[in-house]
Amino acid sequence: MIEKNLTDTNTKVDGLLEQLLDRQNLNTAYLQVVCNRGACGIDKMCVESLGDYLREHKEKLLTSIKQGDYSPAPVRRVEILKDNGSTRMLGIPTVVDRLIQQGISQILTPIYEPEFSDHSYGFRPGRNAHQGLIKCREYIEKGYKYGVDMDLEKFFDTVNHSKLIELLSRTIKYGRLLSLIHRYLRAGVEINGRTKVTTEGVPQGGPLSPLLSNIMLDELDKELESRGHKFVR
Repeated sequence: MIEKNLTDTNTKVDGLLEQLLDRQNLNTAYLQVVCNRGACGIDKMCVESLGDYLREHKEKLLTSIKQGDYSPAPVRRVEILKDNGSTRMLGIPTVVDRLIQQGISQILTPIYEPEFSDHSYGFRPGRNAHQGLIKCREYIEKGYKYGVDMDLEKFFDTVNHSKLIELLSRTIKYGRLLSLIHRYLRAGVEINGRTKVTTEGVPQGGPLSPLLSNIMLDELDKELESRGHKFVR
């Protein structure tokens, strides 16, 4: 599934894109990015410089997004050590891309949240792992005696782009926004000064990745529910 087959980018700017570029939405996104701080992307721009950049380049940035010309920068690859000795791959977007991703997440979260499973506790507003543990305790108190701990190995690194875009297109009927998300998935990663094309995966480190992962894994949640399993994800 390639981008030109997904959308007609010559159509009128859609409602969701207007919501993304709404002044209040972007201001909220800006404050969140600044609050989160975080490391620089490949352009070395720090969070403290974002305000000055936007004052000079805001109109050009907004126009490029409206016209479907905006190209996200590759993410910067960072490896962090896990407790078991293995490494987790993070992809650090530029602060400008973090701003745009945060804005996208803010308009899509209210759309998808009501559809997500009650068994899902990760990366969701008002939900956390402690609540998931409380739910596990409720299962124990109801008499369930056995539990299985499962992990989707390298999930973020192996997400199928075509499947994710197909899932998004079931709800998002707005061409330019879907195209923009697709461009973020394919933006690539910079490793040792060289850019590697990304054909799969959702890089951990960007504001949009948690929501995209939950959209993908909601399929799993619904399948487990249909089989009558008691679970917490």
